[in-house]
Amino acid sequence: MMKPRPGFWCECWTQNLDGQSVPALFGAYDAYSAVEANNWVATILRTISPALDTVASQEAWNRLYDQRIDTRRALLGREHFAVSITHASTRITWTVRPATFLPLAHREGAELPRCAYDFKPHTGPDTPQDTD
Repeated sequence: MMKPRPGFWCECWTQNLDGQSVPALFGAYDAYSAVEANNWVATILRTISPALDTVASQEAWNRLYDQRIDTRRALLGREHFAVSITHASTRITWTVRPATFLPLAHREGAELPRCAYDFKPHTGPDTPQDTD
């Protein structure tokens, strides 16, 4: 039996700063170590920094180099941390939170319960029909 595994839940959020938009989840990543979580953020910042305006690019590089000790300390202490960069009228925020990942049941080689075979797809008038 597999045990719960500690790690970090990493998210990237974007928000248009027009005053009317709410943050939108752009992507998420599950990291299984502090190093992996740190590398996730650092790799993204390095990748996008050439496309950012001058101020945002400088913020990204400051985070990568000047604040790396604080980031590493937070992750090793299993603390939440966030990085935000504002480019033009968009704020991009990466968050990293400690998490415990629960293993999912593995179905290979296992027989499904009988009720799994009772499922019949709905074929009513609202159901799109295949034309193939």
